[in-house]
Formats: sequence, C-alpha cells, structure tokens
Amino acid sequence: MTEEARNIALAALEGETRYDGTPFIGHADGTAHIVGDEIGLPEACVAAVYLHEATRIHKDIDISAFPQDVRMMVNGLNKISTIKPKDTRLEAENYKKLIVQYSTDPRVSVIKIADRLEVMRHLEIFPKMSRDQKLLETLMLYMPLAHQLGLYNINSELGNIYLRYAEPQQYRAINFKLKATEKDRERLTEEFVEPLKKKLSDAGISYKLKVRTKSAYSIYRKMQVQKVPFEGIYDVFAIRFIIDCEPDPKLEKDLCWKVYSYVTEEYEPDTRRLRDWITTPRPSGYESLHITVKNKQGSFLEVQIRTKRMDEMAENGPAAHWAYKGIKHEATTDRWLQSVRDALGHPLDATPEDLPAPPDKEIFVFTPTGELRILSAGASVLDFAFNIHSGLGARCIGGRVNGKAVQLKEKLKTGDTVEILTRKDQRPSRDWLNWVVTSKARSKIKLELDADERKRAAEGREILERRLKNWKLEFPDVMLTEYMKAHKYSSVLSFMSGIAKGEIDVADIKAFILEKTEARHEDVQQEAAAAEKSLQYSGNGEDILVLNAKNVKGLDYKMAACCNPVFGDDVFGFVTRSAGIKIHRVSCPNAARLQERYPYRIQKVIWQDNASAGTFQATLVVTADNDAPVMSAILDVTGQFRVSVRALTVSDNPRNGTQEITIRLLVPSNLELDKVISQVGNLRQVLKVKRL
Repeated sequence: MTEEARNIALAALEGETRYDGTPFIGHADGTAHIVGDEIGLPEACVAAVYLHEATRIHKDIDISAFPQDVRMMVNGLNKISTIKPKDTRLEAENYKKLIVQYSTDPRVSVIKIADRLEVMRHLEIFPKMSRDQKLLETLMLYMPLAHQLGLYNINSELGNIYLRYAEPQQYRAINFKLKATEKDRERLTEEFVEPLKKKLSDAGISYKLKVRTKSAYSIYRKMQVQKVPFEGIYDVFAIRFIIDCEPDPKLEKDLCWKVYSYVTEEYEPDTRRLRDWITTPRPSGYESLHITVKNKQGSFLEVQIRTKRMDEMAENGPAAHWAYKGIKHEATTDRWLQSVRDALGHPLDATPEDLPAPPDKEIFVFTPTGELRILSAGASVLDFAFNIHSGLGARCIGGRVNGKAVQLKEKLKTGDTVEILTRKDQRPSRDWLNWVVTSKARSKIKLELDADERKRAAEGREILERRLKNWKLEFPDVMLTEYMKAHKYSSVLSFMSGIAKGEIDVADIKAFILEKTEARHEDVQQEAAAAEKSLQYSGNGEDILVLNAKNVKGLDYKMAACCNPVFGDDVFGFVTRSAGIKIHRVSCPNAARLQERYPYRIQKVIWQDNASAGTFQATLVVTADNDAPVMSAILDVTGQFRVSVRALTVSDNPRNGTQEITIRLLVPSNLELDKVISQVGNLRQVLKVKRL
C-alpha cells in the first residue's frame, strides 16, 4: 500500500521543488519516515501522507482503490492544509480546536504534527517571512497539541528548533552550558545515588532510577518566567525514584515518604521547594513527591519520588504531564485527545471503528477575509450574521456559502466560508427564532422584535388618544382591561400595537365605551352614595369600599407601601389590626398570601368613577445602555405628562454594560402612568421598563 501511494505522489509531484530546489517528494518522504519509524503509526497512516501530498493540489487524482480509513485521513489532512491563520497569536486555541475538528480520524492530528516537524527540520530553506509565520504557528498551535497528545520528544524538538531561530543567542548559550555541564551531571547522579543504595536495599525497597534533563527551550521558558540565569534553574535535570510496589494507597504513600526520609537524612533539603502531591494530589490526579536537596559540594538537585503506578498515571493517564503545565484545554477536547493517546499506545491493534470521533459541539466557519468564527453545532447563516454584528444580522436576507447563494436559514458546517447578503429595509420576524440556535442571535432578534412592537404601540396609543379626544370620551383602565380580555390581548403593549396594525377598529372601541358608560350609570350613583357612609367593616367581605382620590390620606384607608396603588389599578382592601384598611394592587407581591391566609379580612374595593385632583406614588425601574445619555431623555418624556418626578437613583451594571434607573413619580391615574411607561420604553437607549 505504501509503495503504491508513493508512486502516485511521485507522479503527481513531478517537477515540483522546494525552496532549495530539491524535489518536493522529499518532504513527503521525510514526513512518512517520522510517521512510520519515529512515531510508529501503521502503514495506512504512511500511505495517507503520500496521498495527501498528491491530492492536495491535484484534486482529481483517483484514490478510491485505497481503504476507507486512508481516504478519510487524506480528506482531513487536505482540509487542515487549507487553514491560513489570520491572527495565530490571538486565536491559537480556536485554530487548535479546528485542527482537531477536521481530524475525523484522530491520527490525522498526529500526522499533521509530523508534517510540521519535517518542515521545521528544514526551516532554513524558507524565506524569512514564511519562516517567521511557521515559527509562530509552531509555538502557538503545534507544540501545545504535540504536548497534549503525549508526543513529548517531538514537542521538545519543535521547541528547540523554535528557540534556535527565534532566540539564536539564548539557544547557543543554553546548549553550550548543557554540554559543558553534562559530565558534571553524570558524576553528580552517581555520587548522589551511591550512599543511598545500601539503605534502600536493606529496607527491601525495589526501585528504578530515571534521570531527566530539560530541553533547551524548556530551560529558556523557565528562565523567562522566574527571571533567573541558567545557574538559577535547580531542575535542569531531575533524579526520579520509581518504586516498584503493589498499588495499595497506604503502602505507596508509606514507601514514598520512607525514600524521602533516606534522601533528606543524607542530603540537606530546601523545605521551601517541597511539593507534596501524594498527601494532596493535584486536581489533575498527579501524585509525586518533589524535593530540592543540596549535596556535599553545595550543588542543588531536584529529586522526584513516586511509585510505578503514579509514574504510569503521570506519563500516560488522566494526570498526564500536559494537564498541569498551564496549557489551556477544554473538557471535550481533552477527552478526545486522551483517547488518541490510548490509540497511539497500541497503533497496530487499533481499527478505524475503535478510534474516537472528534468533539462536535461546535463548528468553525470563516469570513470572506479568512477570519475564524466559532458557532454552536447546527448554526445557520442567520446565526453567523448576528455573530459578526447585530446590525448585519437584523438586515440579513441570505448569504453565499462557499460561493453558492443560500437562504438565511441554511445550516453551516465546519470549514464553510460565509458571506452575508443584506437589504436596508429588511426587518426580523418571529420566524427567525426558529432558524437560530445561538443565544446571541435569539436575544438580538427578540430585542429587535420588542423595539418594533413598542414603536407600533406608541403609534396605536396616539391614534386612540386622538380619537377619544375628538369624541370627548374617557377610556378608564378598568374598561380597557375588560375590552382587552374580551378580545384576547394579554398586554397593553400588544393591544396598542393591534390598533396601529389595523387589527382593532377604533369605532368598535367607541361603541364599547358608550355601552359600558350607560350600563354603569346607575352603579356609579350607588357607589357615590356608599362613599358618603361611614366605613365600618362588617366582617363578611360583602361591603364595597369606594375610594375617593381626594381622600387618599383619610383615616378610613391608606395606600399600601409595598405596591403603591394608583387610581385605576385593580385593587382590594385588607383590614389591619391597628392601621385601618390598607389598599393593595391585585398584582401586589403580597396579594396571594393575604387572600389565602386572611380571606375574612379582605374588603372589596372600587375606585370612584372619575379621577379627581389626588395624586399617587408609583415607582418605575428603567434598564438602559450604560454609555447612552438617557437621563435627559427620560426627564423630557415625563415632562410631557401630568406627572411629577420626586426621586431618581442610578446604579451601573458593568458586567453587562447597562445601568438601572429607579424613578419615583406622583401620578393622577394609571392611564397617565401607562403613557409614561410606553413613551419611556420607546426611547432608543432604553432596553426595558417595569413598574414596581
């Protein structure tokens, strides 16, 4: 299979050369060597390397004779090769996740890392601009991914190559010091272990010794972070004791601390650098004892003590080295990467069916300029438009996906390039809510719909008030509520909007007012007479208390401070023990509790038919954009109506960029209050208005 794939690549790449003039097939050969010989992936992966190079440009080459898993890997590699990071430094995590997303067969990511290693080994042949871009991509994308996949040797080599080109002087200096101290490290290790051998043997502790020297890049990074010279890095190399014992938690802990005691008896420890991740393992599950000691000659050595099980977990399990090195990672991707590590551990046993699929909760799409955008799986062209800009989303009429015109509800997939088409007079509709999956798009669509509804409601209110003035008729709130209920309108906003849209004939409202006015004429006279009587609560709940707006401060009743009723509100009376009758709104937060627990103290209440010169306190809470000049606009609105502003407070919410304005008003009726609420809610800067 490999020979056949190479022959296809050889024919396809004939005449193509690299920057140094050598045949391009040399790149494929070098990558195939890393994949097969250095990493140890199976023949199918090596064949995929050659077929990828053959079909990357010559897309018409037929590879149908090769197995399905090979073709899948080739397809994934070809997709990754189209990624041209716009800003690698800012979007590194997103581009890394895109590479994983394109890796339908997870071995694709490993092959791509091998491809990048071959390029880095020949970085000197590239022009400076291309070389600088590859250095940045390697640092931000491929090194973290190699580290996460457990390809530690490849990661170290990539880091060293990066350092050699990016910081040549530092690279030479560190390598010179590493070579100059190599024999010293060997001698220090032998001298260190020698006095401990007998103690460990006499104690019956079976162990294996490992010596790990940091790479030049790792040393360089530590020098930068700790702001110390080469000599200030204590763990340039570490001596690791790996104890062979049964995987029993208590036994393992006891043996590790026993080895620790032998080491610290023989050598002076720096207790400030003790890291006890056995008693309290790291969140990743990592377990080990780390201590820095000083030998007889005054040199500092790092010593790591762990059992065979702990070492296996640290190297290959959930607590792998990358999990605690500060590399950003996301849970779903981490689980996928761990499954790739498992597959790499047994490459010859793994079949395509055994290999995991990449995470699919997100899709990755591009703007026409190559900017990467991440959306939830199932996102549409409309989601993409709102992701770019709210104004663009509100005017969207469709788009072009990979050059093809599509509807705005078209679903997107990873790798699509999307261009948004707009029209100035386009407005969102309620259907749009069925075509989006992202919370940003849904909230912006609802906001646009609410703004349109408020605008139409203001138009409808103006029409109604003009007609009522011409007819010299009143439309009190009680009557309005009755009319709305009969015509199945749940809010004043939707009712007024219905007038503007022509759903409601204002002539029908006139007929309704005249009919109700005539029918209630006799009731009004009875209510007026009842108001003149001295109010004595009978206890049977049948008496009706008539409220006169002129007498809101009278002895017989008072307005409840918890809900501040206003003339025209639906209200009820509650007989208190010492403060007379308190008047509550039916919508008061305390209403349900009072009516349920004290039904025998509830007094039926109606308002006198017409509002008089009395005023009522009402409180509004306005949510507005934090950076908008809204205060003067609100005061301008209130100045147009028969209301008085008594207090005004403002509090900022920096988390979502809004401000909350609490306004205390004196108003003659709820009709006038509704006018204020509608007009304030119609202001461009205002997001929401509610009455307390």
